[in-house]
Amino acid sequence: MRLIARLLAFLAAATLAAQPLAAQSILRDAETEAFLDEISAPLIEAAGLEPDNVDIVLINDPSINAFVAGGQAVYLHSGLIDAADSAEEVQGVIAHELGHITGGHILRYGEGMAAASRISLLSMIAGIGAALAGAGDAAMGIMMAGQQAAMGNFLSFSRTQESSADFAGAQYLSDAGISGRGSLEFFGKLLNQEYRYGYSQSDEAGFYRTHPLSGDRISALREVYEGDPAWERPPDPRNQANFERVKAKLTGYISKPSVTLRKYPETDQSIPALYARAYAYHSNARVDLALDTADQLLAKDPADPYFLELKGQVLLESGRPHEALDPLRRATAMTNAEPLIASLFGHALIATEDDGNFEEAERVLRAAVGRDRRNPFAWYQLGVVYAARGDTARARLASAEQQVMNRQYGLALRSAQAAEYGLEHGTPDWIRAQDIGMQARALLERQCEMERGRDCAPG
Repeated sequence: MRLIARLLAFLAAATLAAQPLAAQSILRDAETEAFLDEISAPLIEAAGLEPDNVDIVLINDPSINAFVAGGQAVYLHSGLIDAADSAEEVQGVIAHELGHITGGHILRYGEGMAAASRISLLSMIAGIGAALAGAGDAAMGIMMAGQQAAMGNFLSFSRTQESSADFAGAQYLSDAGISGRGSLEFFGKLLNQEYRYGYSQSDEAGFYRTHPLSGDRISALREVYEGDPAWERPPDPRNQANFERVKAKLTGYISKPSVTLRKYPETDQSIPALYARAYAYHSNARVDLALDTADQLLAKDPADPYFLELKGQVLLESGRPHEALDPLRRATAMTNAEPLIASLFGHALIATEDDGNFEEAERVLRAAVGRDRRNPFAWYQLGVVYAARGDTARARLASAEQQVMNRQYGLALRSAQAAEYGLEHGTPDWIRAQDIGMQARALLERQCEMERGRDCAPG
């Protein structure tokens, strides 16, 4: 029965893994997203995909993991960035996940589940037949053997997909002219972690794994990588410098300040260390130190938009929105209204509570959502602007945009209906209100069916 329980537990975990974002939060940062886009672009092209159609998404999760979950999106855990020591290690992970996308592995996941289910069902039928014939012990043996075979079949299917993604990723690294050293180094980290936690590397232990043994993966890939022309190619210094900045920034943002200050002590005056400490000081409400550190960064490069963004963010979140306007305005201009920076600037304009700033706020925020509609914070701020000037219909439309992204489907439906009623028939905004209403209604119905197991429609 333990095998049955293990199979059921594994299948339950696999089902939960198909919807990983329901309980996890996405981390969004302009500089980090620009970095991930830059290092993944040559790999996406090597995979035969369009860079504009592939998203690299950062998840706030301390575990060392990455996954794909349908569509063309690669999800990286923050713990993976923290564990990596180079941009090439991250590129190796991205290349592997792209191998899952091009291999259609998420779509084929159902094939493996179906095959395991068939084996399990047949073994249960055979066991019931033996039990009816009076062979109780034989019946139990048949069913347990069938469950083990079903689990083995599914896990073998999963390991085959992982191995396929490994070699596809190796090909994409090669075609992009990127050394596989980083990929091997990251697999080495996984192997060391398995040793640390006492995971066996035996063939028997390998039977119960969804992934091939890390030692076997390293052995198989080393031969491929060492024979590749890109093996001796040195790392891109720009990518590595940007990686170190992003990693430090992430540490300062999500770690306890005490942890950050141990990793990046005040004796370290490098840009990554200053970056990490600035965010640590800010999260610890040490505003003067955070601003002083931001100024040290700006002294190194006054034209860095992300340093300006940092200073503006500290000022804004410390209740000094008027002072935040200049650095955020400059950062917005330097990045051609990068959506996340522009939405922060729009928020600062609104936070001044000066009606004279609302027109600029609307212009900036409309530009932000025009480039990135999946930005609920920008939509919320835009709704504030519309409400302040008495444009209730567009305020409700902005609320609907925000609510549907935050899975508040009932609120989104009501907001969209109210917006549609108040907008001029046939205009783009009226059409958008209809679209959101239909989307929210469909998502409500799906949510209801999943919860209640029957067809239902919102009242």
